[in-house]
Amino acid sequence: MPLGAGIHHLEANIALHVFEAPEPGPTALIQAGIHGDEVGGVHALAEMLEAEGLVPTHGKLIVCPVMNPAAYRARQRAAPGGLDLNRCFPGDAEAPERERRLARKFMDLVEGERPALMATLHESHKRYDPEVQPSFGQTLVYGVEPMPEIVGRTVARLNARFAKPEEHWAPHYFPVATSSTEVIVDAIGCIGICVETWMGFEEPHRVEMQKAVVEFLLDDIGVRRLPAS
Repeated sequence: MPLGAGIHHLEANIALHVFEAPEPGPTALIQAGIHGDEVGGVHALAEMLEAEGLVPTHGKLIVCPVMNPAAYRARQRAAPGGLDLNRCFPGDAEAPERERRLARKFMDLVEGERPALMATLHESHKRYDPEVQPSFGQTLVYGVEPMPEIVGRTVARLNARFAKPEEHWAPHYFPVATSSTEVIVDAIGCIGICVETWMGFEEPHRVEMQKAVVEFLLDDIGVRRLPAS
């Protein structure tokens, strides 16, 4: 059953912020902190929530700022002694591993809500270079062809705002069948995007870029329509 507006919890320490707009529209789901050492997206969503900058104008918005709190507290990719949560989907409610049980809860959420857009905020130690595989920093990663048009439009808006050569953003087709995003796309047919900022930048700048990505994606999908600039 779809969630109503308010704060819900996947688990006791995993909050879901659910916003319903007065006007009809699509549903978007934004998630960060599935890897605990990738903090830019976590802090971007926290700051946007604190500033009331994630209130939708149309449809519904679901925000999960910290998907993997144990990994985030340790500032590690996975919780100490745990599995990589991003590789545990679609999960299993009866599994002995906490990550597989949590993945199943998240899958239940997306299958109930059926968002038009599912974006997960990541960071990368490697700046994207098409000659270096894998490398992801400063990309919007997608796993289906043709490329969703929202990816190209968002990359163009990012490059208009962040114009220094080292800030340059690119679309990146990199299918990983075991990633949470691709499992979700396969399950419900939504647009799935992994946002990857480069850790070579100072954290405040990465946070600024993550905020911009979220704004542009929500604007483009029609959930939070920004004034024309």
